[in-house]
Parts: sequence; C-alpha cells; structure tokens
Amino acid sequence: MFRYTKKTLLREALLILVALIFLLPFYFLINLALKNGNDALTTSAMQLVTNPTLDAFGQAIRGGRQATLMDGMLNSIIITAGSVLVLVAVGSISAYTLSRRTGKLSKAAMGLILVTMVLPAQAAIIPIYVGMRNVGLVGTHAGTIIMYAGALLPISIFLYMGFTNGIARDYEEAAQIDGASRFTVFRKIIFPLLSPATGTVAIFTGLIVWNDFFTGLIFLNGSDAVTLPVVIYNFVGESVSQWNVIFAAIIISMIPILAFFLVAQKQFIQGFTGGVKS
Repeated sequence: MFRYTKKTLLREALLILVALIFLLPFYFLINLALKNGNDALTTSAMQLVTNPTLDAFGQAIRGGRQATLMDGMLNSIIITAGSVLVLVAVGSISAYTLSRRTGKLSKAAMGLILVTMVLPAQAAIIPIYVGMRNVGLVGTHAGTIIMYAGALLPISIFLYMGFTNGIARDYEEAAQIDGASRFTVFRKIIFPLLSPATGTVAIFTGLIVWNDFFTGLIFLNGSDAVTLPVVIYNFVGESVSQWNVIFAAIIISMIPILAFFLVAQKQFIQGFTGGVKS
C-alpha cells in the first residue's frame, strides 16, 4: 500500500509549484483577454475578471492596420504547412541517402550540415534578401517557404539521421531481392518506420516557422503574404493601450499550433524518447 512520506509530500508540492509557475502566463493571457478595455488598464493582471466579455476577441479578429488577424493566420498556415512538407520530404530522403552511404563525400556532407546548424541565420539575411528580391520572391508565399526550408533543412536531416541509422538493412535487402527500386523501398518501407521522426520534425520546425517574427518583418511586411506575428506586431502599434485586445489576438494565434501539437504529440514524444528498434 502506498504511503505518503515527508519526501513524497515535498516532491509533490514542488511539482505543483512548478506547474503553477508555468501556468501563470496562461492565466494572465486569459484573464486580461476577458476584461473590457477599462478594466484591463485600471486593474492588476493578477486580479480575477469580474465581468468576463468576449468583445476583445471580436475586436482582435476585425482589427489590424495592415491585414486582419484571419489573413495573417491563413498566411501563417500556408507558409508553415508548405515549409514542413518540404522539410519532411527532402529531409527524410536526404537523411536516408546519407545514412546508407559510407564514402568520404557523405561524411563531408554530414559535417557541413552540422556546421550550418550552429551558424546564425541572421548572418546571411542581407544576401538572401538581395537574391530573393532579384528573382521576385520577396513578399510571396513560395519565396518564404523556400527560405525556411533551406534554413531548417540541416535540423530536419539531423533529426531524421538518428532514426535512419537505427533501421536494420534487412528490410531493404529483402525488398530489393523482390525487385523493388530504392525509391520504392524508401516510400513503402523506410518512410513509414520514420513516423516518430516525422512527428518530431513537423512539430519542431513548425513551431519555429509559426512563431518567427524576424523573417516575416523583413521579407513580408507590407505584402499580402504577411504572417500572424507581424499582424499582431502592427496591431500592438495601433492599439498599444488595449491590452485586452492584444492578449485576445495572442490567444487566437495559439489555437492552430496547439491543435497540431495535440494531433502529433504521440509521434513527437516517441521521437524524443527513442528511435526505431530493429
């Protein structure tokens, strides 16, 4: 029979305290978003809302100096989904190819990938911008997807490599004996086994793209493809005193990515707890 001890009580109390600390920002968000404009300015963020209202959410959806919140959300969904699809497709194939090659060229390519992972993307922002402007890709969905895919591809390959190295080659050899091509082997055998890595890559890179403000501000500000963080930034500029509206906009922006995480959380957890068992 389980019995509580002082050590157990202390551990649980500490865990509850840590949980409350992590939940505190969400309390601030929801509490302020449900207040009216006057209460948001005159009362403390800790003070529980007495007359909750959803007016701030309606103002957030309708507001926006450059684009509406829904426009920004649609653009963010398009760019994030497109970037993740490219990263999953190219990253998985590249990792599989590198893991099955043992020559010096493959080792050099993997070393280059590791080096590019530690280089700050901001260091190359000017030449990237000039190059994209010269080919007419600044301010477009396609150009932004290509840029994100190129910047995050080393991370995608690195995450996939940990799984492809753990897949026994017996599967491939048996399929190739039956006449399957290398691409067929990858598509029908290898890629399904990489589902934990795919979930990890999708969530990890998707969060980076979805929350990225700097790239959207430089490449998309003023265009029809402006993303959600930039829309909220512009919204703050015109509604700096309406904190309830700003916090409501932040809550709305969290919904799609939270829904995606709930759908893919199983693969995400598997991706961090272990690879494919041969």
